Amino acid sequence: MRLLDLFCGAGGCSVGYARAGFDVVGVDIEAQPRYPFDFLRADALAILRRPDFLADFDVIHASPPCQAWSAYRRRPGVNSRAVDLIGPVRRMIGSFFDGPWVIENVPGAPLIDPVQVCGSSFGLYVKRHRLFESNVALVGSVCNHSRVRAFPPASNRRNARYTVEVGTYRVRRELSAAAMGIHWMTGDEMTQAIPPAYTAFLGAQLAAVVAA
Repeated sequence: MRLLDLFCGAGGCSVGYARAGFDVVGVDIEAQPRYPFDFLRADALAILRRPDFLADFDVIHASPPCQAWSAYRRRPGVNSRAVDLIGPVRRMIGSFFDGPWVIENVPGAPLIDPVQVCGSSFGLYVKRHRLFESNVALVGSVCNHSRVRAFPPASNRRNARYTVEVGTYRVRRELSAAAMGIHWMTGDEMTQAIPPAYTAFLGAQLAAVVAA
């Protein structure tokens, strides 16, 4: 089974799908030197215009930029005119690909009938909610936020530039890597990442659809 991960970043989603049994190829417009699988530096929208290329894959996952919908956009000094690619990605996948697909984004994004997944569902010390829209029936996860509150806050702020938000705390890179189940990324990359447990959970469902 082969899966194409569009807007792959440093590969949080890709690793989860690989754990679910997929051979993964990542596409991102930016170089991703720590991406752990085959990687193509390209515009995801350009790739979606190539049905001959898409035909080599059983599943497509896409994580369009979330800045247009993230709570971060409401902070002072942040550009609130971030581009929204969810609609174009949905239309293009529907036009050029016949298999199962998933579009991921943050709560508040205009996804259609998405399921929600939370890190606390898998015993992770993180409640980074993400939404997943699909053209096949998927099951989301049940939150367990009481576990997240048990995560120890960081007391050392000297390495502030390497921190990411995990639950209600801001912690050092080493702690956030352990909390999210990610060890190969920088702190900056983790701020955009999805823990692999999310897509391992969804990937098992997609693998069953492909097998059927």
